[in-house]
Amino acid sequence: MDYIQKYQSWVNYEALDSTLKTELLQMNDAQKEDAFYVDIEFGTGGIRGLMGAGTNRVNVYTIMRATLGFSRYILSLKRHKKVAISYDNRLNSSAFALRAAGVLAAQGIEVYITKNLRPTPYLSYMVRTFDCDGGIMITASHNPKAYNGYKVYDETGCQLVPRLADIVIQEIQTIEDYFQIPFDESSPLIHWVDEAFDQQYLEQVKTIQIEKLDKKPLKFVYSPLHGAGGPIVPNLLKSLGYDVYPVESQMVNDPNFGATASSNPEEKLAYEGALALAKQIQGDLVLVTDPDADRLGVMVKHQGKYHFLSGNQTASLTLYYVLSRKQAHGLLPKNGYVFTTNVTTPLIEKIAKSFDMTVETTLTGFKFIGEKAKAIEGSGVYVFGCEESYGSLISDFVRDKDAVQAVYMLCEMATFMAEKHQTLIDLMNTVYEQYGYFVEETLNLNLSGIEGKKRIESLMTYFRNNRLSIKNKEIVQIDDVLKQQTWRKTGVEPLNYPVSNVLKFYYRDGSWIVLRPSGTEPKLKIYMSVVGQTKAMAEETLENYKLTVQGLLGQI
Repeated sequence: MDYIQKYQSWVNYEALDSTLKTELLQMNDAQKEDAFYVDIEFGTGGIRGLMGAGTNRVNVYTIMRATLGFSRYILSLKRHKKVAISYDNRLNSSAFALRAAGVLAAQGIEVYITKNLRPTPYLSYMVRTFDCDGGIMITASHNPKAYNGYKVYDETGCQLVPRLADIVIQEIQTIEDYFQIPFDESSPLIHWVDEAFDQQYLEQVKTIQIEKLDKKPLKFVYSPLHGAGGPIVPNLLKSLGYDVYPVESQMVNDPNFGATASSNPEEKLAYEGALALAKQIQGDLVLVTDPDADRLGVMVKHQGKYHFLSGNQTASLTLYYVLSRKQAHGLLPKNGYVFTTNVTTPLIEKIAKSFDMTVETTLTGFKFIGEKAKAIEGSGVYVFGCEESYGSLISDFVRDKDAVQAVYMLCEMATFMAEKHQTLIDLMNTVYEQYGYFVEETLNLNLSGIEGKKRIESLMTYFRNNRLSIKNKEIVQIDDVLKQQTWRKTGVEPLNYPVSNVLKFYYRDGSWIVLRPSGTEPKLKIYMSVVGQTKAMAEETLENYKLTVQGLLGQI
């Protein structure tokens, strides 16, 4: 069926949601093609895309189709037939969550669904606590307000890894009719999880404490960016005696993100409201969680100015603090594991190995870290996991990134350093002096729509066939994850990663560049990492890399 036929089948469906029907009738030919030329992709992390009418959009019908496919997978497990569901603040999130619950219930699956928005790690904890077979989180994470999404989890509270996601994808692809999917939103199989469950989750979060701090003089400014951290984080910090100042205008559950210019902690625009409050009250730390509260962004007041920490820096600081303080208290396990990704700063590995931790590297996506955490159960001790995009996990009582844990630990770290009359910037400089000046940056090439997808494919093909050469920098290794091979001058070897369209170029000076099409946004992500004897030297090298890559992209 071509896109015109798909469009006609939707526009002619008499019971179609009236808002979607109006949108369909106003589409021009190009909009029809983009909305119907494919079924929205269910990748290894589920679905994420623009909301609207069509098979290539997030709407109640694509959510129902995905849920019916997921329910068939759940039933095939022959376990408890139970699924947990939560959602963030986005437009339609609560409605999509309830409809997903209704579809599952109609298939005889018991559902535990939050009464109100709650964080992604909270959902992971629900899966484990209620002994569910899986979970669903309705969120588009940090994407702009026009997006929504659908993340699915296994029985351990970990997002589905590719081999399991493939089974769900196969089930979904057999469902051709979007409009005849049964659901029952009033089923007795649907159980509501209210705020009474918050305390159970927060008590687990509190177990990550390392230092018992009597004095807590610092002022912490916090924003959930209108999202799911709002009902959770301030209550946690206040219960621990921290002096927290929520950004009240951003504490409101608002799908339009009315009081913030960005919902993404990677962008400095997201900090404007919190930074203004911090300057007003002379706050010491600015803490910003994304809408589903699995990622944390940080600004630190140091010598009178506020400094922005990257995801790589926050992860490195947290790891160093956790390992060094546990070592000081004799709490470091002999068989400890630290997990990182192939686009995260090499500083993580250097720090971990200096404390005799075993380090394992995965592809981008916390599902792979969650999978590894499960694999070491009984033989190793999970200590820390992180990825560069502002996500980390300190205790694996959940199996996804947890910004609530991250906030807690950042507050402890900053308070501990304050006792020494230092800040987290001082600690970062200590880490750099000990391990080397690692500097990273990510270039995002935004390429949406059909043409954008073709452009990304052509760029990946070009660099796969023509090496990414930097003047005066010798390439010593190339990882081609799609081809499952590593090239070195000594020959080609197998690469033990799940298949993914990722290229990584290593240079003799210890730097590297990774090219990876985003799995959740219409963009090509280009990650760069360099190391220098001084910060200035590292930053100069990085600038050279950026200019070279940008020049190449302009020529191809």
